[in-house]
Amino acid sequence: MSAEASKPIPNDRGQHLLRVLIQRYIRDGQPVGSRTLSKDSGLSLSPATIRNVLSDLEEMGLVSAPHTSAGRIPTPQGYRLFVDTLVRYRQPGDGDIQRIRQKIKGESDDTGALVTTVSSMLSEFTSMAGVVSVPRAPKVTLRQIEFLPLSENRILAILVVNDREVQNRILHTARDYSASELQQAQNFINEHYSGTDLQTLRKRLLRDLDETRDSMNQAMHDIIAVAHSAMDTAAHPDDEYVVAGETKLMDFAELSDVDTLRRLFEAFSRKRLILDLLDRSISADGVKIFIGEESGYSIFDDCSVVTAPYHVDDDTIGVLGVIGPTRMAYDRVVPIVDVTARLLESALSHGH
Repeated sequence: MSAEASKPIPNDRGQHLLRVLIQRYIRDGQPVGSRTLSKDSGLSLSPATIRNVLSDLEEMGLVSAPHTSAGRIPTPQGYRLFVDTLVRYRQPGDGDIQRIRQKIKGESDDTGALVTTVSSMLSEFTSMAGVVSVPRAPKVTLRQIEFLPLSENRILAILVVNDREVQNRILHTARDYSASELQQAQNFINEHYSGTDLQTLRKRLLRDLDETRDSMNQAMHDIIAVAHSAMDTAAHPDDEYVVAGETKLMDFAELSDVDTLRRLFEAFSRKRLILDLLDRSISADGVKIFIGEESGYSIFDDCSVVTAPYHVDDDTIGVLGVIGPTRMAYDRVVPIVDVTARLLESALSHGH
């Protein structure tokens, strides 16, 4: 927990009022005063008692008073205590889970479309920005390659990788090759390398091409050399993650001033930063919540990031999550992120 050890945890009454204050603030976005708290809390406490409790909470660094108002708002430490111990998480209803499952199911054969769907869906369900990293296949294994001649010195290479994922690459060659030359080259690769993961395959292929240069005809050598480069992109997909719904963050008053928005959109365009944040969640056990400055990037000081890793066959292959204001409905958002990660896992497992 981020509250320093020297700071006492509030007593039951303090925790109850903190929970009520945070829930109210998340709902309305307005500082919460003692009169509102006494109405909402269900406790028969005088406004004076409530004011005392509030000033205790403020001393503990859990709430603060904005200058312009008599009310209080939660601090990042207050939110941290809330998500760790006070919040009552609300699981998505069966209808919502069904909708998520259906949408994921519709795309389970196409990983790219699946990732895009999931990030849009997270954004739609939470009204925040959804982010999903593209699955890192633990190993991309070649099952089969096929070459088809196209016009203008181009060849279509069709790679079947892992169990049934198909990737197409257009290869540009120095000259035209006949169907039988292409057939020979594909037979050579399928015979010697089927079942090998692409990174190992690329190393071996270069070595083998050197060794067999004399016994292999030049045409076949050239086709295989070109195919070698096609396998590089299959081993390292370009788009490492997909973000959807960044513009929804403009709807939150606390993020809507121009400077904050500019900083946030800049963060979304800086790949490294988002990737680093996702990487820090990859070995997490379940959902991880970064509140305000816990993300380590000042650009996200007014934001919370809720992430969950997703696995296939015990390998962690990606992370998904949402980015929104610290004033987010954690009780709803955290379970949605968690459930979506589980449903994505099951779609990917069945797809393999």
